[in-house]
Amino acid sequence: MQTLLPSDSAVAAIPLRLVTDAGFAALLQSLPPSHGAWVRAQGYAGERHRLLLLPDADGGIAGALWGLGALAGADELSLWDAAALPERLPAGNFRLADALAPAAATQFALGWLLGGYRLSRYRGTPPKAATANALIAPPGADLAYAQASAQAMGFARDLINAPANQLGPDELAATSVALAARYGGQSLVHAGESLTQHYPLIAAVGAGSSRAPRLIDCRWRRAGAPRVTLVGKGVCFDSGGLDLKSSAAMLLMKKDMGGAACALALAQLLLELAAPIELRLLIAAVENSVSGNAYRPGDVWRSRKGLTVEIGNTDAEGRLVLADALADADEEIPDLLIDLATLTGAARTALGPDLPAVFSPDDALSRQLTDLGREHSDPVWPLPLWHGYDDELSSRIADLNNVSASPFAGALIAALFLKRFVTATPAWLHLDLYAWNPKDRPGRPLGAEAQCVRALYQLIRRRYG
Repeated sequence: MQTLLPSDSAVAAIPLRLVTDAGFAALLQSLPPSHGAWVRAQGYAGERHRLLLLPDADGGIAGALWGLGALAGADELSLWDAAALPERLPAGNFRLADALAPAAATQFALGWLLGGYRLSRYRGTPPKAATANALIAPPGADLAYAQASAQAMGFARDLINAPANQLGPDELAATSVALAARYGGQSLVHAGESLTQHYPLIAAVGAGSSRAPRLIDCRWRRAGAPRVTLVGKGVCFDSGGLDLKSSAAMLLMKKDMGGAACALALAQLLLELAAPIELRLLIAAVENSVSGNAYRPGDVWRSRKGLTVEIGNTDAEGRLVLADALADADEEIPDLLIDLATLTGAARTALGPDLPAVFSPDDALSRQLTDLGREHSDPVWPLPLWHGYDDELSSRIADLNNVSASPFAGALIAALFLKRFVTATPAWLHLDLYAWNPKDRPGRPLGAEAQCVRALYQLIRRRYG
């Protein structure tokens, strides 16, 4: 993680100026003649994410220019406009020479921190570290939020990046229990007979693995406060079960617990910044494996809610484990219920890896999340709970099937399946996310990504203070 110093730090720092296309001419006029000539000689025009160092008379660095391109102004920047700077700037302390609005200042500070994320724990020879430099936080930046948010995102990324041999249901449970203890909460882990009795779908999905499934239930009580419940899909590895995935499709399946990781990160962020809510976290932790004990296509299982489910495909396991956890959450009718899951390839086909799908019976709620995601560079996109497709889940022998016979609208079908288990809570959000960066970008290295965490945090704070 990069160093971020308080805005009132008295250390000497190199000025860093933000340059837009519209402000480039004014910048040239404001520079000393020698620096103006240097800028022209380098052919610099404030191109987006282009850095230019300004020399001093002694061969050192007098300042730095960072291009923002076509942005109308620096206050429109996102955190990703700052994320490349830690690697691009030389060693030293830097201070923004431009005044930013508080929201933009916070985004810049957060982007700076995320630019230093590295995954090195699995290498004998660590990768090249980011340059040892520091940013003095822009005045007005919410430093506590930037630091807590960066830590939460790093927490989720580390979990998602972990190989499945090192992060199974038991390790995910231990991580959750440790989080509960760190912030003064309570935790209960259902396994064995307790799981079979109270969460039969979770038990069925995890039965094929030698690593036993778990339902992890963490609570942070606050009498009289609004009640928020988070549910995370924690499939620590998904082979597809007896409906076995291809080898190529299995390569990224260590990340199938990305929903649980993001739920844990969101819980940490809410707790670290003392959100005035009563928080509950439910994680269904399983490994979907192949063995003589594995559940089968054509099986019929009774869920926690009492609905019977025919198994049309064992590779649609995520909705099964979520169903039992959501049914439990729904029994309490929280003020807000949120589930996060790497659920369907159909959502990725429709929206790509960067844009999680959000479903909700409350259109105003999903719109609010969409707006906040756009504002905080943590985007989501609403898709409908189109009840015209409900009959796609019909079964001849059970209350419903876990898949549709149709190849269409896979993300919607999965969301409609989950809706059968959320019948009492009106304020429900289902996030179908990818939790992975398929390419390297500043602040977003190839590998795990914590999606929806910041947008959901902002939503909860807007609703409940």
